[in-house]
Amino acid sequence: MASTLATRGKLQDPKCITMIGMDPHSSMPEPELLPPGQEFGAPAHPVRRRSRWAASPATYALVGINCLVFLGMAFGGVGMSSPSADQLLTWGADNAGAVLLGGQWWRIVTAMFVHVGLLHLATNMWCLWNLGLLAEPLLGSFGVAVAYILTGAAGNLLSTFVNWVEYHGQGGVGLVAYGPVGAGASGAVFGIAGVLIVLLKSTRLPVPPIELRKLRKSVIYFAAINLVIGFSISIGTRVIGSGLSIDNMAHLGGFSSGILFAMPLVPRLGSPRRLFTERMRIAVGLIVSVLVLFGFFLAQLPG
Repeated sequence: MASTLATRGKLQDPKCITMIGMDPHSSMPEPELLPPGQEFGAPAHPVRRRSRWAASPATYALVGINCLVFLGMAFGGVGMSSPSADQLLTWGADNAGAVLLGGQWWRIVTAMFVHVGLLHLATNMWCLWNLGLLAEPLLGSFGVAVAYILTGAAGNLLSTFVNWVEYHGQGGVGLVAYGPVGAGASGAVFGIAGVLIVLLKSTRLPVPPIELRKLRKSVIYFAAINLVIGFSISIGTRVIGSGLSIDNMAHLGGFSSGILFAMPLVPRLGSPRRLFTERMRIAVGLIVSVLVLFGFFLAQLPG
């Protein structure tokens, strides 16, 4: 969600900083090195190496969808550097008033594919690409896609709730008066980071422990540094009364739900297919249940 002046009814920014110490071509095995359902240590069968696109289709698809939406916005007359709140809302950005008063709950999902300017898109897609290439061998393509959607939705729901509490009753006029307009993929990016922090702790992965520790530490540093930067910028903005507005609640909601999503999971690499599939169903059911309950709670707020 993008940078702007921190004024009510304006834009908000869960901004994603460049990955810290993360190499998308790191030593994490490609999915084809250990076919799904084959236990680690079992005799390996020769397999034909696939392209990076074929090995991580969900990551490239998510990046592609975000880029296509941005191109659609640009060709539709939306500014590439500083679009207005109305323009972002037209394309599906999030806003507490639009969701809770207007009943436009679909914005909780569509907002994670809308970006506020080219720089905002580029930083978020760089982070998504790095984390996605690392996560897809562990989660599978379906796992990465569902983690993106569910954790991004969790971040947007938490942001909607906090904005409603903060701006409700302040005498604004219209739906947009109830909090800033938010957009961007960084809530979902933080969600994937949360998933990785849990899964990279697994002893099932056919990767040297020292390499796993390095990868996990990189993801932890990424999440911690960006959360600290985000909250620091927001505090500074409130003190001086202007500046960037970071949607830290979208970050925090995405990250927390990512950790929760990963708790029942085992990594796809090194695990039997049946076990991984069962755990994935539990993880999806858990997060969907939490989102539905929280959404029902939010629906009771207006009045």
